[in-house]
Amino acid sequence: MKPIWIVDDDPSIRFVLEKALGREGWPIRSFTQARDVLKALADVDSSDPERQAPQVLVSDIRMPGGSGLELLEQVRAQQPGLPMIIMTAYSDLDSAVSAFQRGAFEYLPKPFDVPKAVELIRRAVEESQREEVADVQAPVQAEMLGQAPAMQDVFRAIGRLSQSQVTVLITGESGAGKELVARALHKHSPVAGGPFVAINTAAIPKDLLESELFGHERGAFTGAQTQRRGRFEQAEGGTLFLDEIGDMPFELQTRLLRVLSDGHFYRVGGHQAVKAHVRVIAATHQDLELRVKDGAFREDLFHRLNVIRLRLPALRERKEDVPMLTQHFLQQSARQLGVEPKRMSGVAMNRLQTFGFPGNVRQLENICHWLTVMAPAQQIALKDLPPEVLNSGAVTEVPALPVAAQPAEKVGLVLSAEATQPFIQLPAEVEGWLEGLGKQAQELLAEGHNDVWDQLSHKFEAQLLRTALAATHGRRVEAASRLGIGRNTITRKLQELGLENENFD
Repeated sequence: MKPIWIVDDDPSIRFVLEKALGREGWPIRSFTQARDVLKALADVDSSDPERQAPQVLVSDIRMPGGSGLELLEQVRAQQPGLPMIIMTAYSDLDSAVSAFQRGAFEYLPKPFDVPKAVELIRRAVEESQREEVADVQAPVQAEMLGQAPAMQDVFRAIGRLSQSQVTVLITGESGAGKELVARALHKHSPVAGGPFVAINTAAIPKDLLESELFGHERGAFTGAQTQRRGRFEQAEGGTLFLDEIGDMPFELQTRLLRVLSDGHFYRVGGHQAVKAHVRVIAATHQDLELRVKDGAFREDLFHRLNVIRLRLPALRERKEDVPMLTQHFLQQSARQLGVEPKRMSGVAMNRLQTFGFPGNVRQLENICHWLTVMAPAQQIALKDLPPEVLNSGAVTEVPALPVAAQPAEKVGLVLSAEATQPFIQLPAEVEGWLEGLGKQAQELLAEGHNDVWDQLSHKFEAQLLRTALAATHGRRVEAASRLGIGRNTITRKLQELGLENENFD
């Protein structure tokens, strides 16, 4: 394991932290000045155990030879993924704000409780290790992301087609990523060195689409002052991607069929055949068989396009990919805006995974961009999610904690006919507590109390925390995970509710 670096000019602080962290089995390296830290960072060598980069950096804010905030800025520039905890005896708002604005993982006021400091450093270590794994597993420039079985089938199909130029029909809902699949098919094909040209046949007016596809000769119609190459000519030697092919006008379908059949076409107003050396990939969100049955799509064209069909699953069919995609889009948005990437809390991610995503992956990408701009803190809380997610009526997962000591079969795992995820149906004796809560609220309101929300929510939160910590034998990180909240949140709540000294073993 990489060491924890401690920077403080006070030897008593260094001594206390060294002993406490040593008992946890962590290697430690201590410094008295910021400039010594910068020299050590410049000299790191992963092959030398004595010169390894730090896992976490803990620094005082005011020291001779450079402040902790200045050190924070310089370290962030060199190692942006390194969590840094700022300590200070000056517990003022400006110091805290400055620390967080410059990218500190957490702010630790002095004097501090040693077990709390150790717990905070443990969380920073876990965050650092999680980021390292994410960097390995989710490269920033990944073409497509997905671990769900349905996506793995798509990846395997792209691999099998990599030596072929066969026509492919991609089906799937709008926003599912059909163009990404088309680009991947092109990139991993014999014509990868040629151009990739995309056209959305539903987005171009009917009277202009023919010219867009096949080009036109000078004087072919009013305004055609020069000869123009169409998309087929632009894609020569490469791939032409025809998106939303199901919306192509019927009369143009005949011209497309001729190109697919004999490889020739005529520009609008032209009399000389043009040879097309183009691979065609088409996509649609519509049921083409139904369109053929209704007479809106040519059956012979359908069979020409439907040589190989790839079905791209909707996002609601691969919800296990939502966390990976969310992290990718949050990082992407942060790069575009020049800010630090934000992180999702456990409860916010749970709600996001239960959302139906009618707009599929495109909608998730837009949500992540919205959160990068609008979420007030680095960690995205449940309340920060956009209204369409919070008001969707999605059922969130119930944490895996004992419910009134009832056996699992009595809790009742039920599958909704409409839902793709299971939800928990509580037995009548458990639901009774809601009635009791309502009666207590009525009594407090009748007595004229003005803090009913605080009174009851504090009781509710305290009972949840006691139950979770009892179930995990006092292990806060595990309790937070099972409750679906962040580790920072459970520590803060225990402090707010006066439970931090209770014994839950």
